Amino acid sequence: MTTASVAPPRPDRSWWARTIHPWLLNRVMDTAETRDIRARVCAPLAGDVLEVGFGTGHNLPFLPDAVDRVLAVEPLERGVALAADRIAASSAEVELIGADARRLPLPDASVDTVLCTWSLCSIDDPLPAAREIARVLRPGGHLHVVEHGRSPEPGVARWQRRLDPLWSRVAAGCHLDRDLPPLLEGAGLCVESLDTYYTDSEPRLLGWTFEGRARRG
Repeated sequence: MTTASVAPPRPDRSWWARTIHPWLLNRVMDTAETRDIRARVCAPLAGDVLEVGFGTGHNLPFLPDAVDRVLAVEPLERGVALAADRIAASSAEVELIGADARRLPLPDASVDTVLCTWSLCSIDDPLPAAREIARVLRPGGHLHVVEHGRSPEPGVARWQRRLDPLWSRVAAGCHLDRDLPPLLEGAGLCVESLDTYYTDSEPRLLGWTFEGRARRG
């Protein structure tokens, strides 16, 4: 079930990012490995969930029955259109509330749970978005997150830095070398649990993964 969006996607994306990139992501981010990861990250969720980076709705099939509503933030209209079948099949209501994670249209301390999967890598300036997540979380509320980013191996990290300018242009703003824990801590979130690993299905430049949970203090 879905309701009308109250904020249209931002018109500041390239034609490639608006049209082709969502279609590519809809395919490459739906693998056996990403489905396993989504299932783990979504398993503890309940009630109303703010999802930053809704994308094409890949998380919807993995939401527990305890989730009543998804407050979705997504800048690309094409991505939401590609999610139509998943939205229709979801037991949770999906409400599109905005397009820019750096300006969430929610009051302070208004949500218990935020979900963010492979999205902070593509936000132009992720620190304001992380601060917005911290702002809207109630004290003790949690961010459930998975992200790829900077490898701990110096050689891999060096190549990530070298290739990041080109990659970000090709991949519609996605960055290779962001380091998640300092980003979350800089926004005032406390990292409670964090698993780090290379995915099996991605090259090392793309595969270093952060999976865990952070709390607003």
